[in-house]
Parts: sequence; structure tokens; C-alpha cells
Amino acid sequence: MMKYRNTIILLFMACTSLAVAQAQFPTIVIETNYGTMKAKLYDDTPVHSNHYLKLIKEGYFDGTLFHRVVKDFVIQGGSQDSRNAPPGMQIGSGRRDMELAPEFRENRYHKKGALAAPRRGDDENPRKRSDASQFYIVQGQIYTEGRLDTLERAVNVPIRNEIIRTHYAPHREELARLKESGEPREFNALLDSVLGIVDSLYALAPGKLMLPEELKKDYSTIGGLRNLDGEYTVFGEVFEGLEVIDKIAALPVDMYSRPTTDAKILRVYVE
Repeated sequence: MMKYRNTIILLFMACTSLAVAQAQFPTIVIETNYGTMKAKLYDDTPVHSNHYLKLIKEGYFDGTLFHRVVKDFVIQGGSQDSRNAPPGMQIGSGRRDMELAPEFRENRYHKKGALAAPRRGDDENPRKRSDASQFYIVQGQIYTEGRLDTLERAVNVPIRNEIIRTHYAPHREELARLKESGEPREFNALLDSVLGIVDSLYALAPGKLMLPEELKKDYSTIGGLRNLDGEYTVFGEVFEGLEVIDKIAALPVDMYSRPTTDAKILRVYVE
């Protein structure tokens, strides 16, 4: 009897652990006049995810527009002043009473379908607080693997060069003397020692850009926007209906990047 009871307890604990591991946020459905998208909110951006879930349950975004559409970039919508806005009107005002502290996560990046919060510029918003009264969805562009490697090198090479300048330069004259004097053993020993120090310091150097392999795969297949990573909070992603993003992004727009034919958010709701 005791053995049976212990088995029941273990099964209960396993089920409890599984429940905790599962996503705590429900699937979100975004219905538009160009099709329907389904999205998930991330557990590791709880401030944003809870805030947007609350707005969704209140019907906050229902009847608003995708008011800013930039092909190969993003479609942005949900602004309250876009509801029933006449054609040609500039819309998309944010709300400072709905700003949230950023929740940047290395594993949450701007791949195609990423659901993120816009914000005011750095000059007036150095803390990069989100304008959580609207949202944007990434269309992005395809990056070649070579371009991603170039992005890494553009950041990392100057860091390594500075370490070399600082730690290699003091030994430059001695290395030149040993090389000219025909003492390869001493030359190689000193060179290996210096380069060993350079490699060790570079490995620990802050600020290096080492793009995750998953990011590289996504950006080179479905696309994304590398220049927005770490600048805007990504709190979810569209996982179904990505073609709807392409339809909206292809619409003709006016001087304000507003589609000349309204892209309406009919409703957003919990599945």
C-alpha cells in the first residue's frame, strides 16, 4: 500500500513539473481583413506578455488598423487613434501612460513573425521603455550566412585589434630583434606567449557579438531584422498565418507609410 501511495505521489509531482514547464500564456488570434494569424506570448517577458494579454481580453485592439507598413521591415498596428480614422490622416500616436521597462532576451530576436513593442527614440527615451499601447510584427529580410558573419566581424575585429595593440605592441621591438638575429626558438616562444595572452583576454572581452546558431538559421531562412535586436522588446511570435504579414506588407502606402487601403485588425482574442 505504501509503495502504491509513493507511486501516486511521484506521478503527481511529474505532472506538476510538466504543467510548470508548459507555456503559461494562451494562443492569441489576430483576425484582419487580409487573413488570420495565431501568435504565442513568451513566458520570459512576463511584464509585456501580461500587459498585452490584459489589453487583448479587454478588446483594446479590436477595430484598429495596421497604420505603419514598411515592406521588408514591419507592419505596426493597434494605435487607438487609428480606429475609424479617415483616409490620409496621420495616425499612430503612442501613450506615455502605457510604457513598460524593456525585457531584452538574447533568445528573443526579430525573426519574421516576431511580435514586439515600439517605443520613442533614444534621445527622449534612453531607457528604451516600450510604448505598450500598440505593437508591430516583423516581416524582415533574408540574410546570407556571409552577411551574418560580416556583422560579427564588424564588432569583434576592432575589439581584438585593440587587445593586440595594447598587449602585442610592447613586445614588437623585442620580437623584431629576435627574428633578425636568427633565434627562432626564442622568437616563437615569445610570440606564442603574447598571442596566448591576447587570445585569453579576447575570450573574456565584453561587447563581442556572437550570434546564436538558432538566430543565424532563422535569419538566413525565414528572415528577420538584426538591427532591431536589443533595441526593442520582443514578447511573442506569430507561428501561423505568416503569409498574412506578406499580404499587408505588400500594400501601397501613403507618405506616412499608412496603407492607402485600410489593413484592419478586426479583433484580437484568446483562442
